[in-house]
This record gives sequence, structure tokens and C-alpha cells, in this order.
Amino acid sequence: MKTFSYIFIALAVVLSIYNVTKLDFDNLLQGDSLVAVISIVAALCAIMILLIFLTSKKIQEKIDNHKK
Repeated sequence: MKTFSYIFIALAVVLSIYNVTKLDFDNLLQGDSLVAVISIVAALCAIMILLIFLTSKKIQEKIDNHKK
């Protein structure tokens, strides 16, 4: 499950970097730049969710080890 999460984190980082190249800083909220901004925000949200998931799994493992 950890490798699955790390792969998706890497994909989200690559997608956000790609979308940064698509930004037009003169018209940030128009056309393709708006799509790029939304995609960057979505990728950052996905990264945060996956990091929270990994942290919760580490906490769960510590709790399970402590009970034994």
C-alpha cells in the first residue's frame, strides 16, 4: 500500500509541474491557465490526502504493535 501511495504522490507532483508550464501569468484565470490552476490545486490536494493517509497508517501500525 505504501508503494501505491508513493507512486500516486510522484504522479501528482509530475502533473503539477507540467501544469505550471501551462500557466500564462498575464491571464491567470482565463482559458488554459484556469484549467492549469485547477489541476495544480487538485494535485496538491491529492498529495495532502495521501500524506495524511500514510501518516494514519503509521499511527495505526504503532497502535497495533503497542497492543501486542
